[in-house]
Amino acid sequence: MNLTDILAQAGGIESMANQLGIPPAMAKQGADALLPAILGGFKKQAQSGGGVEGLGGLLGQLGGGGLLDSVLGSQPTPVSQGNDVLGQIFGSKDVSRTVAGQAAAQTGIDSGILKQMLPILAMMAAGYMAKQGGQGGESGGLGGMLGNVLGGAMGGGAAPAAGGLGGSLGGLGKMLDMDGDGNPLDDIMGMVNKMRG
Repeated sequence: MNLTDILAQAGGIESMANQLGIPPAMAKQGADALLPAILGGFKKQAQSGGGVEGLGGLLGQLGGGGLLDSVLGSQPTPVSQGNDVLGQIFGSKDVSRTVAGQAAAQTGIDSGILKQMLPILAMMAAGYMAKQGGQGGESGGLGGMLGNVLGGAMGGGAAPAAGGLGGSLGGLGKMLDMDGDGNPLDDIMGMVNKMRG
């Protein structure tokens, strides 16, 4: 089960579809196209900002598990929080535009809709990781959880806990790696550089 499926089960994909006035199937397709870049952004943060623990601190500052609750709640999603998350992981609106443009080319969904989806998805992913991490108690908490979610993506071939969330997300690294070279981050940064060049 990938992260899109997990967020769909939680009701996040449907909630996002309702908010944007699009069919849930389109929301799920858009999420499948956008989440690898979002997760790659979190991975980059973990690599450059104090590791997984540093990323955990950042998630807490951005709103922690409440970010997911905000998307799932009955009130409109406060997308400014999602834009804050995107600002942290992508560093620039240009990157968000590029990611939306790539996803539009891949899915045929209008890039304007995908741009609206990005902050909501970023909130869901950040909130979900923060919630899962908070349940870890003394066994590493968020660090352990993020290590599992991002483990494959961060190239640390540590085997995830059997059957746990790590097992279900073990394919994330492959999902993030577009050109199959084992490093998804260069694909995302490559997008950014192409756009700047």
